[in-house]
Amino acid sequence: MNLIDYSSSLLSVIPASLALLLAILTRRVLLSLGIGILVGAFMLSATFADGFVYLKNIVVGLVYSDGEYSFGKVQILIFLLLLGVFTSLLTYSGSNQAFANWAKKHIKGRRGAKLLTACLVFVTFIDDYFHSLAVGAIARPVTDKFKVSRAKLAYILDSTAAPMCVLMPVSSWGASIIATIGGLLATYNITEYTAISAFASMSMMNYYALFALVMVFIVAYFSFDIGSMSRFERKALAAEAHSNEDSDIEPQGRVYALIVPILVLIFTTVTSMIYTGAQALDTFSLLGAFENTNVNLSLVIGGSAGVLAVVICTLGLIKAADYPKAIWLGCKSMFGAILILTLAWLISSVVKDMHTGDYLSTLVAGNINPAFLPAILFVLATVMAFATGTSWGTFGIMLPIAAAMAINVDASLLIPCMSAVMAGAVCGDHCSPISDTTILSSTGAQCNHMDHVTSQLPYALLVAVASIFGYLVLGFSGSAVFGFITTAIVMIALIFIFKSKQATA
Repeated sequence: MNLIDYSSSLLSVIPASLALLLAILTRRVLLSLGIGILVGAFMLSATFADGFVYLKNIVVGLVYSDGEYSFGKVQILIFLLLLGVFTSLLTYSGSNQAFANWAKKHIKGRRGAKLLTACLVFVTFIDDYFHSLAVGAIARPVTDKFKVSRAKLAYILDSTAAPMCVLMPVSSWGASIIATIGGLLATYNITEYTAISAFASMSMMNYYALFALVMVFIVAYFSFDIGSMSRFERKALAAEAHSNEDSDIEPQGRVYALIVPILVLIFTTVTSMIYTGAQALDTFSLLGAFENTNVNLSLVIGGSAGVLAVVICTLGLIKAADYPKAIWLGCKSMFGAILILTLAWLISSVVKDMHTGDYLSTLVAGNINPAFLPAILFVLATVMAFATGTSWGTFGIMLPIAAAMAINVDASLLIPCMSAVMAGAVCGDHCSPISDTTILSSTGAQCNHMDHVTSQLPYALLVAVASIFGYLVLGFSGSAVFGFITTAIVMIALIFIFKSKQATA
């Protein structure tokens, strides 16, 4: 069917903007996404009947398009169910509680619980989905024990996942970006950089990702709570007086029954990623394997191995009759996340067909001082990722645009402009309630989705403002170091401003 073309129209932003606005105002994510999808479908269709045909097509397109079946999205949903079962079995066995009691003896207070959660990203940086869900399962019993709010846990998961993945070359994100960079360098016959050296330089200029990670550790160590996060933390602490009754009771579970399955999950997933990537290579290389890996299949394999390990490790800790009940409750706990994620994928199809990204990219056209380009591209990439809910989609659209603009006006701005796009894509992803990474972080923390979105937003915006100043200095000075220092100074100043306001409130 023929779709109405909105590629050069402001109307292209209506479905995504409507879904975002309704999600924020009503806090009913499913309803908001559904309305955005319906509005987009009927805007794109010439007749009412065509609108329903379009809806059918995008639903079918989740598994079948262009004459081929694609089960990547289905595999992510299967992985979610496996993680739900994984977590439920650990809870039934008492192993979560056993680990929490062990952590209480070895981790000194709430600060230690938060820092433990943040530091786990250095183990699970291979993929953002994997990090958000796996670390959520590992850290949740510990943060619950020390009365860290679920909103704080979701923030730590989300604000370490994408920033670390986008900075690391040996990750699903890094490998994909390196491949894109290599194509752009070849297109413009640029030989002074290799793809990996360009990626390394871009990572050093990815001010948002770098300082989002720094902010997580500041929040974890100093309990820097702003916006709604303060309210959620106060609620969590207030509940402490009612939750210590059973703290000295030794649970039936065993710490090894938690640790061993998690190690099996991580090891099997990483091994599967390397193996599936290696199948596409003539000559093996670790970076090449991660560049070509089948992440979704690897997650299913790792999740299946993890569940099997849990079953083996909890034999004798769970009654045989309780296994079906635990499995059902685990699956049921993921139904909400699966619905949200599915609707987020559908609205992404609508946004693509509305050409929202194409329209937003035209906003940078015009006569501007080239020195402003990195800051402008950072803001535009942020807006695009926020509106579309996808950092990967933003990379795909904006990196070629950034490269073309830099080559045409000032080739020395190539790396700064592309790094600004990478940073903005992650920033917008953090702010967007329809981002899959944001959804999975709230799922991993078992936190209300909009509570996570609203409590993370002030931190993301604070780092974004500091990053804009950094990119302005980078554009005018040409120095990545000056840009980095500027971002640090502005962020520290903003933190002190917020702290002083809290003190006088």
